[in-house]
Amino acid sequence: MAALKGRSLLSLADLTTDEMLHLLNTAARIKSGEINPQCPQKILGLVFKKASTRTRVSFTAAMYKLGGQVIDLNANLTQIGRGEPTADTARVLDRYLDVLAIRTYAQSEVEDFAHHGNIPIINALTDLEHPCQILADLLTVQEAFGSCKGLTMTYLGDGNNVAHSLILGCALVGMNVRIATPEGYEPDSDIVKKAEALAQGRSEVVVTHDAKAAVSGAHTLYTDVWASMGQEELAEKRIPIFEPYQINAATLAIADPQAIVLHCLPAHRGEEITAEVMEGAQSRIWDEVENRMHAQQALLAAVLGAV
Repeated sequence: MAALKGRSLLSLADLTTDEMLHLLNTAARIKSGEINPQCPQKILGLVFKKASTRTRVSFTAAMYKLGGQVIDLNANLTQIGRGEPTADTARVLDRYLDVLAIRTYAQSEVEDFAHHGNIPIINALTDLEHPCQILADLLTVQEAFGSCKGLTMTYLGDGNNVAHSLILGCALVGMNVRIATPEGYEPDSDIVKKAEALAQGRSEVVVTHDAKAAVSGAHTLYTDVWASMGQEELAEKRIPIFEPYQINAATLAIADPQAIVLHCLPAHRGEEITAEVMEGAQSRIWDEVENRMHAQQALLAAVLGAV
């Protein structure tokens, strides 16, 4: 984990397989109480330009549990909201903070912060990726099955930022990943190629329009809302297009009998997932929510050199 000290996490592709597995195992040890890393007097800054519940609270709770402090830099109450150049903001925050988590629109913005500053920058969600969510997802799979290696993850829905990071994360840990989307909603082809390179033949990366084939025998079923933040005006139009990709009792019945169900939340019950499945015995959604905090504790501790 020493190799992660001082480094940014802008994409899961920034990690090696060993680093990813170390983060997952460290998170599991933190959750179990086996270890309790501390980062006293370290300060985490949050720059969130998009609404957030789980990411904001889990990062805050994680840093407090590490013995550090958090400054929530509301974009509307700082010069960020008035258009101060990213290069200037990055160099200012670099003098005050020890680590910065950014939730924004363009991937280029987190890249610019990392380029102009010296502190670790963590991608807390962009339109391209959501790496911290997938750390929690894979931790949840690991808890359920003991390991991710050789299992199959099926994602149903829009080929969005969550799907992108899921493809990369599964490739790193040797987990087969199937992405089933309607035509025209596939994940970015460059992300798929990058994941295939990361997989190194250890696992499969499949993009398909056939939901049933993608679900058949899968060990984990995953979904997200059909219209991401900023696409709300498209939500109604997308419902009939995405209906065949809903996770419901019939979907779950053709997966592996021990399959678990995940959702990054917030959920639109009755659209991408039914309430029955979400609250059912195979749902691990609330464990997944908790694991955001543990995974981010591990990540923060690693980049701050505490583990």
